[in-house]
Amino acid sequence: MLFKRDRKGGEILPDEIFLDSSNLPEFDDEQFEGRVERPVSNISIFAVVGIFIIVGSIFTVRSFDLQILRGTVFAEVSKNNRLEHSVVFSERGVLYDRNGVELVWNESGENEYSDRVYTEMKGLSHLLGFVRYPKVDTSGKWWRTDIVGVAGVEQAFNEILAGQNGRQIVEINALGEVTREQLIYPSENGSNITLSIDSDIQNRLYTTLKNHAEIHGFIGGASVIMDVETGEIISLVSFPEYDSQVLADGNSSVISSYANDEGKPFLNRAVQGAYTPGSIVKPMFAAAALAENIIDANEKILSTGSISLPNPFVPGAFSVFLDWKAHGLVDMRRAIAVSSNVYFFTLGGGFENHIGLGIDKIGKWSRAFGFGEKTGILLSGEVSGTIPSPSWKAEQFDGDVWRIGDTYNTSIGQYGYQITPIQAVRMVSAIANGGTLLSPNLVKTESADPTLIGVSPDDLVAVKDGMRLAVTSEEGTARSLNIPGISIAGKTGTAQVGNKNQWMHSWAIGFWPYENPQYAFATVLEQAPDGTLAGSAPAMRSFFEWLIVNKKEYVEQ
Repeated sequence: MLFKRDRKGGEILPDEIFLDSSNLPEFDDEQFEGRVERPVSNISIFAVVGIFIIVGSIFTVRSFDLQILRGTVFAEVSKNNRLEHSVVFSERGVLYDRNGVELVWNESGENEYSDRVYTEMKGLSHLLGFVRYPKVDTSGKWWRTDIVGVAGVEQAFNEILAGQNGRQIVEINALGEVTREQLIYPSENGSNITLSIDSDIQNRLYTTLKNHAEIHGFIGGASVIMDVETGEIISLVSFPEYDSQVLADGNSSVISSYANDEGKPFLNRAVQGAYTPGSIVKPMFAAAALAENIIDANEKILSTGSISLPNPFVPGAFSVFLDWKAHGLVDMRRAIAVSSNVYFFTLGGGFENHIGLGIDKIGKWSRAFGFGEKTGILLSGEVSGTIPSPSWKAEQFDGDVWRIGDTYNTSIGQYGYQITPIQAVRMVSAIANGGTLLSPNLVKTESADPTLIGVSPDDLVAVKDGMRLAVTSEEGTARSLNIPGISIAGKTGTAQVGNKNQWMHSWAIGFWPYENPQYAFATVLEQAPDGTLAGSAPAMRSFFEWLIVNKKEYVEQ
C-alpha cells in the first residue's frame, strides 16, 4: 500500500523512504547501493580523537628534545655527517741489505694501509725490529693513524721510513652515499734505506752459532762483524730471537710464549747483553802498557803457574793468583798467544820489579777503547757495561776497600768487568786499524766518525802479531781459527760465572786479513756448563769455512 503526502504540504512520499522491493536485485551491494547508512558511534569518534592526541604529543615531545634540548649536538652531528675527514696512509720505506736484497717491504691487504712484510731469513729480527699498526675505535674512527717502529731498525730510523700521512674531505649525503671527495694534502711516502748488513752473512752466522750452542749446551749468544775502516756493521746477530712478522701481526699466543721463554728471545744480546770478558781484554792492556812505557814488547816475564803475595791480614799466609798453566818465560807476543795470566797480572797490578798500570790507568784505557759507555749504535736498550774500580767496589760491597788482588783479576777481564759484544768488536777494530775507535754504522756508508785512542800504530804491531800467533802457533789459544784460505788474528776468552763458578761464557774475537785488516768480529756464547771445550772459536771456524767458499769478496783483498 502506498502512502503519499501532498508535496505542497511537505509530505514525504513512501517511495522516497522505502526501497522498492521489486528493484532490490538491481542494486550493486559492492558499491553500497540500496544500503541504509548507520550513524558513527560516539565511542569510535572518541577513540580516533584520542589517537590523534597521543601521536601529536609524541611528535611534540620528540621535536622539543631534538631541536631545543639537544639541538646543538645534533646540528654538529649533522654537519659531521655531511663532511668527514679521512686519512690517506703513506707507504713506509723499504729496507734493503747492502747488496740490494729486500728485507722489509709492503703489501696491500684488506686494511686501508699496507701491511709490513719481513724476510723469512733467520737471524734478522733483533736487527730489523717490528712495527705497530694504526687502530680504529668501536665506531670505526682512526684513533691511531701512524705505523710506528717499535724495535730495531724500524724504530731507529722511524722518521725516515714513516713518511707523512695525507688528509681528504669526504662529502656524504642524507642517504650515506659519498657524493664528493676532496684531497686536502697528499701523503708523502717514506724513504727507502740500504743497511750495511749482508743478509747472507747474517743468516749463516746466526744459524751456525745457534746450532753450535744447542749442541754444546749454551743458552744463547751474539756476534758482530764490523768494517774496521768505516764502522759499518756487516752482521749483528743475537739468539734466541723472536719473529718480526709475529710481533707486527700481533699473534698473542706466540708472543706470550716468547715472554715466558727462559732463553729471553726479546733480549738483543749484541747490545743489551753485558758479559764478563775474560782474556779478550789482554790485547787491549798490552797496548796500554806499551803506551804507558811500563814494558817493552820483547821483555820476558816468567810464568811459573801463579803469583803469590803475602797476606797482610794473616802473617805467614799468602794470597795465590793462578795462571791456567806454567808458561815459562813469555814476551808480549807469546803472552797474548798463550793467554798467560801471570804476564797480565804483572802488567795490570805490578809484581816484583814491575810497576804495572794500576787500577786507575786500567780504567782510563778501558774507556779509551770504548768500554764503560754506550757505543752510540742506533738500537734501543744498549747498556754501558761495567769497569771495576775502588768506588764501584765500595758501592757494591758495602764500603769494602780495593785490594791488589782486585786489580789482578780486573787485568785479566774478571771480577766485576762487563762488556757487550758491540763494545768488544769496536775494541778489536781499533787494534786492527792502528788505533782509531769507530762509531758503529747500520747504514751503508764510506765515512766514519773516528776517535784516536792514544796508542801509536807501531805499538799495536806487537799486539796484532800476538793475536796472529794465537791462531797459528801450536800452543795458541785461538788455533781453531787457523783456516786455510783466510788469515785471521784472534783471541779467545773464558769467563766463569755463577755463585759456584758452575757456568762459563765463551768469547772469540779477531780480525782479518792479518796483513791488511778489513773486518773485525766478536762472538760470545752464553752460559754452558763449566769445562765445556767447544766454545766460540770452533763455532766461528765453521762460519769462516762457509765464508771462504760462498763470500769470496770478504776474503780476497
